[in-house]
Amino acid sequence: MRITVASGKGGTGKTLVATSLALVASDLGRAALLDADVEAPNAGLFLHPTIEHTEVVAQLVPQVDQAICNHCGRCAQVCQYHAIASLPTTTLVFHELCHGCGSCALNCPTAAIREVPRPMGVIEAGQAEGLAFAQGILQIGEAMATPVIRALKRYAEHRGWDGAESLILDAPPGTACPVIEALRGADVALLVTEPTPFGLHDLALAVEIARDVLHLPIAVVINKDGGGDSGVEDFCRTNDLPVLLRLPLRREIAAAYSMGAPLVKALPAYREAFRQLLEALNTMVSTPRSMENA
Repeated sequence: MRITVASGKGGTGKTLVATSLALVASDLGRAALLDADVEAPNAGLFLHPTIEHTEVVAQLVPQVDQAICNHCGRCAQVCQYHAIASLPTTTLVFHELCHGCGSCALNCPTAAIREVPRPMGVIEAGQAEGLAFAQGILQIGEAMATPVIRALKRYAEHRGWDGAESLILDAPPGTACPVIEALRGADVALLVTEPTPFGLHDLALAVEIARDVLHLPIAVVINKDGGGDSGVEDFCRTNDLPVLLRLPLRREIAAAYSMGAPLVKALPAYREAFRQLLEALNTMVSTPRSMENA
């Protein structure tokens, strides 16, 4: 079962939920956690993994041989992201805009363009209390997080982690391209929100991405329950979204989070609630859509 834990905005408790869910899953079987919030990964601050492997994530980008380039402009014409500009006497490459599609090299009539690897980040992997763990870290100054997330998912696949009973991916916040890549291939999207107007607004955007774009089953966790209004509850009821867990707005939860302690370790009373959450997600995934809609 591949669970992507996501949220429409930051600060909802997404990593709080993902780390506790992963620890409970590791008690019940083989489990892995991927921290795909590559611009600000912090699951490792809770789990304190032993890093056993590091690899560089690189993307192929064009390199122009100005000596044989005739500056015809064909490369700039085929680049959909404006990563190349052809001037009368030179051809410029803007690596930060390049998506690594290779069209410029394929279409160059003089073979003046070759692709070279450009480091964008790293993957770190190891173990944390019997839980397989890996995180992507985007290099400072890089504009695109998606290639690092894609590399993180490939790493898990090559290690066979996608065959675990539970593969939990902590997605970036928001609804942009990195979130879509994190959600792609999941069996279920677990959206973490808070009962406020801001939480409702961004939950609606996240639901639109997960359900209407990627056609994923969705479940909801309401964090800081009791600290807002009923808007999120009403939205979930109207849109047939199951709320599988409610975490109350309590000082001891906030204190555990601020100290970097996983919720189910700092407050073991919540372990059963997360076990039931995992069981409910498994039921959602194993239930055919035709039966859900009957």
